[in-house]
Amino acid sequence: MVNKYLALLIAALTTAEVQASTLVPRLIVNINIDEWHGEYFDSFLPLFQEDGLKKLSREGYVFDVASAPFDFVNAPAAITTIATGTTPFYHGIIGAQWLDRSTLHPMRCTEDKRYTYAPSNVKCSTVGDELKIVTHGKSIVYSLAAHADYAILSAGHTADNAIWYDKRYRRWNTTTYYGASPQWLNTPLAPSTITNVDIGNKAIDIVNQERMGKDDIPDLLSITLSAALDDNESLRQQDQAEQLIYQQIDQTIAKLVTSIEQSVGKAHVLFVITGTGTSDESENDYSLYRVPTGNFYINRTAKLLNVYLSALYGQGTYVDATWGNQIYLDRKTIDQKHLRLQDVLVQSQSLLFQTAGVSDVYTCEQLFANNAAVSRVRNAFHPNLSGDLVIKVAPGWKMINEDSQESYTSRAAVAHFPIIFYGNGVTQTHDFTPITTDYIAPTLCKSIRIRAPNACATSPLF
Repeated sequence: MVNKYLALLIAALTTAEVQASTLVPRLIVNINIDEWHGEYFDSFLPLFQEDGLKKLSREGYVFDVASAPFDFVNAPAAITTIATGTTPFYHGIIGAQWLDRSTLHPMRCTEDKRYTYAPSNVKCSTVGDELKIVTHGKSIVYSLAAHADYAILSAGHTADNAIWYDKRYRRWNTTTYYGASPQWLNTPLAPSTITNVDIGNKAIDIVNQERMGKDDIPDLLSITLSAALDDNESLRQQDQAEQLIYQQIDQTIAKLVTSIEQSVGKAHVLFVITGTGTSDESENDYSLYRVPTGNFYINRTAKLLNVYLSALYGQGTYVDATWGNQIYLDRKTIDQKHLRLQDVLVQSQSLLFQTAGVSDVYTCEQLFANNAAVSRVRNAFHPNLSGDLVIKVAPGWKMINEDSQESYTSRAAVAHFPIIFYGNGVTQTHDFTPITTDYIAPTLCKSIRIRAPNACATSPLF
């Protein structure tokens, strides 16, 4: 009798283990699409292939109204948010570059003194890091993009490798931070120019070369594609360039999904396709159409601010520098004159509000307070890296920083895009509840039964 019950118990446990192994995907493929917009996706969906985004939209779990969880969206910050499940306030990547307060020189987001390129500036763990930790390094984690920053930030600290296309040498490249380059890295040779199709083909090569998804230990592949005109040189000059770019992305995803499903098995792979929340920075001349507009020069305004503060507090250098839409005050001068930083910030804010083209000014102390009304601006800010004053210009106005050679036209609208989960354990659903990209990481972690990245405070979507 005892043997009978023991046999039943073993059978039950074995069945549970089999069910658990079939529920957990062997491979997660995270596809980020820079400058991917919902309105274009909806418009071009009827033109897509049946086995591409049309199939994923039909059979997947689709969140139709997604966005980045912070303002002043840029690709490096957005991609890091997808990988970490948190915002720049915690993960530390506030842009492609920022100002080093100690030297007043720009610092690249993946800059590293020892390795040249590394994820050292990411201040928390990623999905790939947590996966490596749980499996004691046995999971295979790769990242692929056309740009080094995007590949490295997606890969995280413990990945097997991050691969990108080196335009200078026209070859695939990586960093010694992750160890030696794979022998197959440039076999076959990389094309002379890169497209989304080439990124997709290389992704398939990585899956095959590294035998990803071939056992019950989950693996992770992160891929970044681009819908940006600047990243699609072969198509940008053609008529209906946006349509051609979106169709090319669809073809790339169709081939990628088909190949990986054949290699790994449809039941064993989970895909997530998401936008970054960035927008086309091409300029519109609103003045031609009598739309209110103007130029706001932040570097010139900073010089005026220094004159104003000198008149209030005595001669001195009160403004250190500007970067992007931020002004950095000279804390040493403020300390030496025994001034309260809060008083200087309030006076600065008062002057800036009177400047033409300024719609809002945020002080660092205001953002530290974590007021819900300024949460999206706070999420884009980092206490140790960002400036003391953050300026938002009026919609339609052009922010120009002659010091950092940056410019953009302000828009109040948030870029929306769909997030699509497709594959292992996913049921067909269209959900129009607005969500943000920091919910992707905990959802992926739940699917493979691991904890979310250590700075992630959001919950799984399902």
